[in-house]
Amino acid sequence: MTLLRQRMLEELQRRNYSQATIESYISSVKEFAEYFHKSPDLLGAEEVRQYQLHLMNDKKLAAQTVKVRMSALRFFYWKTLKRRDLYFDDLPMPKAPKRLPTVLSPEEIVRMIQAAASLRHRAILILLYGSGIRRAELGWLQVTDIDSQRMVIHIQQGKGRRDRDVPMTPFVLEVLREYWRHARPKVYLFPGGRWHNSPKPISGKTVWNICHNAAIRAGLTKRISPHTLRHSFATHHSEGGTDLATIQSLLGHANLKETLIYVHLSQNRMRAAVNPLDRLKLQSPAEDSRP
Repeated sequence: MTLLRQRMLEELQRRNYSQATIESYISSVKEFAEYFHKSPDLLGAEEVRQYQLHLMNDKKLAAQTVKVRMSALRFFYWKTLKRRDLYFDDLPMPKAPKRLPTVLSPEEIVRMIQAAASLRHRAILILLYGSGIRRAELGWLQVTDIDSQRMVIHIQQGKGRRDRDVPMTPFVLEVLREYWRHARPKVYLFPGGRWHNSPKPISGKTVWNICHNAAIRAGLTKRISPHTLRHSFATHHSEGGTDLATIQSLLGHANLKETLIYVHLSQNRMRAAVNPLDRLKLQSPAEDSRP
């Protein structure tokens, strides 16, 4: 590990950043340096500007992804190198388009789970949909986080460094037990690599590929990621009558505004709304037709 990398890691740890954010920030700075083939401490504002254009125009990355990369560089120069001469406030952040998330129907969820390539993949898909946890939270789950006595899953230090318990259904527990008897994981519930005693958890990219491949095998044409199962979990809860405060708690949202989106996605609520056009006493096209 280089001295700069170690120094940035220490600065991130001092501020109690999550492990996922630490990995993302360090990886972003590494890719920035590799693009210019120079140590990042030898680069400056002009290179940051060029790199932002490269990410947007050449790599076609999503606006939110570009914002994360720029935030990582800002942290590196401001907090690690103490370079106050770089004014990142002048660096425009791309505006992310506001789109409704993709939601699968219950039938599509079944097709996707049935298309899982292995018992391990099936357990991951069922856990993502059956608990609504994020893929990073799934990756860091340990065997001891499955509490069969209280029928909850302990989420340790989820997004925002918050702990929470997620209810676990008997079906989910049965699936996890079947998977455990087959894989015998030691520490992490879903270890990385091929070995059950791997010291590393499964990567977010691997979880993403598992969802993507299952969707393809199921013949689904929607853009599907692990977060799609989380959105579907919350939307189906809303359609089933679960109140917003409970959904907020299940998802681990810090603000209720984050949870309100699932009201808009609920098909039951949209169908229940009476269209004002239907209240007008208009004749149907068939009744209004003339011979």
